[in-house]
Amino acid sequence: MRALLCTRHGPPEDLEIAEIADPVAGPGQVVVNVAAAGVNFPDTLIIQNLYQFKPPLPFSPGGEVAGTVGALGDGVEHLSIGDPVIAFPGWGGFAEKVAVDARTVIPVPEGMPMDVAAAFVMTYGTSYHALKDRARAKEGETLLVLGAAGGVGLAAVELGKAMGLRVIAAASTDKKLEVCREHGADETINYNAEDLKERTKALTGGDGVDIVYDPVGGDYSEAALRATAWEGRLLVVGFAAGPIPSIPLNLTLLKGCDIRGVFWGSFAARDPKANARNLTELTGMFAAGTIRPHISAHYPLSEAGTALRDVMDRRVTGKIVIEV
Repeated sequence: MRALLCTRHGPPEDLEIAEIADPVAGPGQVVVNVAAAGVNFPDTLIIQNLYQFKPPLPFSPGGEVAGTVGALGDGVEHLSIGDPVIAFPGWGGFAEKVAVDARTVIPVPEGMPMDVAAAFVMTYGTSYHALKDRARAKEGETLLVLGAAGGVGLAAVELGKAMGLRVIAAASTDKKLEVCREHGADETINYNAEDLKERTKALTGGDGVDIVYDPVGGDYSEAALRATAWEGRLLVVGFAAGPIPSIPLNLTLLKGCDIRGVFWGSFAARDPKANARNLTELTGMFAAGTIRPHISAHYPLSEAGTALRDVMDRRVTGKIVIEV
């Protein structure tokens, strides 16, 4: 089969398409014939050896796929050959086939195309867990989303609106902010042209926001924290800007605010029942048309390295998908 291989850690340009042996389903595993794979920011980290998971070389990136079950390992009884599924291999998804733990496989919701299925769960699962479980968001609160045009950011914008929040979307270009408004943002901030803290304060009458959703990090985290209201919550989702910020902890004292970490993958593994409930609620929102995944581009497997570079350089709005 064909796969995009990382043979040495480095940038996407070092990746190569190669023919490798088909995977075999071990006990408790299934082989998924990959139709599409979502491209996520962690994929750009894992090839540089900068992510929490460090697979041995060589390996294929790609932690989120959709396709059909091609083979069953011993002990797998809840799936059948040909079932349309979404799977989370961690890595290995930028390939024609991938073997995955059957416990990480869920059915594709009825009426959901394969490309959408490959781009749905990781971003919406992360953002819903962040707002519902970590922020405990309440209707009528104000939410500031940083990196709001990216995959998890745009999902947070949509889910914030669905949960009855007033949503302020912050991104780096007016074009990206236009996409945010199309997906429900009430107000927008171009943080390349405006002062994030001062503009946030102005939009909230000086009160600040109740929740900050931060997948960006860098210099924006402290500015956003300074723009929170009393008992606000800063959700630490990721560090797409690169540097991990050092926050003056006296700000939490002065504002009575919280800094809360969001790690959806660990949550899903530690509390699978709660995660399953969240996914059921999300698929219900999709079926009702409340959330509309935004896929801005499709790439063939041969151009998967280019797709990763576009994510690294923050040229993407919503999600992009590799079609296998």
